Amino acid sequence: MWGATAAECADAYPCDDLGFAHDDTFFRAIDVAAPPALAFRWLCQLRAAPYSYDWLDNFGRRSPPQLIPGLEHLAVGQRIMIIFRLVGFSYGTSLTVESKSRIGDALMGSVAGSYVVRAVPGGSRLIAKVLVKYPRGPYGRALRLVMPRADLIMFRKQLLTLRRYAERDARNPHALEIRSI
Repeated sequence: MWGATAAECADAYPCDDLGFAHDDTFFRAIDVAAPPALAFRWLCQLRAAPYSYDWLDNFGRRSPPQLIPGLEHLAVGQRIMIIFRLVGFSYGTSLTVESKSRIGDALMGSVAGSYVVRAVPGGSRLIAKVLVKYPRGPYGRALRLVMPRADLIMFRKQLLTLRRYAERDARNPHALEIRSI
């Protein structure tokens, strides 16, 4: 649990409705000094890139530092962060994803989760709940030891990056001129 409150961990999330059999649950959360609509718009950018350590999880390509037109138009089945598929969403509020990649599942097990944006005084709260099903065997047992720490490192970077861009855009409305790649 990084940044999430006990109350947030006790809440229900859209990924809970997937019936996803899981071995582990992680919560990650961060305050964002930007309106919920802008924070959600930056979540939609996950369709383009992971916004974590690009050299590792984006094949060395830089995650776009500006909003890309059209990524806010969501549809179930769309690719998210390379190895996930969008399995549900509530526009302006949540994205729910599930791993749909043999490579991703082999490396980190099966994963599902929800990103939720909530309005709070002064901006937004971005909360993620992640469900993990580890592979069987020795690799799965080893992954149980490594995954919580690795996930924390990657997720923390992702949420900090999304917050930085959303807060930058909230301070400078002219920055919201959306650019295409």
